[in-house]
Amino acid sequence: MKILMVCLGNICRSPLAEGIMKQKIREASLSWMVDSAGTGYWHVGELPDRRSVVTAGQHGIDITDQRARQFQVADFDRFDQIFVMDTQNRRDVLRLAQTEAHRAKVMLMLDELYPGEDRSVPDPYYDDNGFEEVFTMLDEACEAFVNRVA
Repeated sequence: MKILMVCLGNICRSPLAEGIMKQKIREASLSWMVDSAGTGYWHVGELPDRRSVVTAGQHGIDITDQRARQFQVADFDRFDQIFVMDTQNRRDVLRLAQTEAHRAKVMLMLDELYPGEDRSVPDPYYDDNGFEEVFTMLDEACEAFVNRVA
């Protein structure tokens, strides 16, 4: 299984989701691969936001090996599952989909907890206090996915 986590800039939500999913995979002794990307290009090559790094670290997860990159059309062929953090990310990614098989890979992360409700993981970039809440949401959604699929 190859999983891609996608948010806007690939510095806040998707790096957290990547780190959390990698931890869940290790704990479950699975040989899955996880990566993350952003729909935007502004932060390409940068480390995750320091607040994401700190929040992940407080939960025993090191995400400092990650570097932001932009989502590419080729990602549809590289990954089995593409989790997007919000409805705008979903629209942006689906706009690039070239086949129905590509479209079928794209899912809102919180659909793992609230199927069909179109719930978004809020972007904590402008709210220093939002990172822990986002971590909790992503942790629960990743856990649900691993339990459902593994």
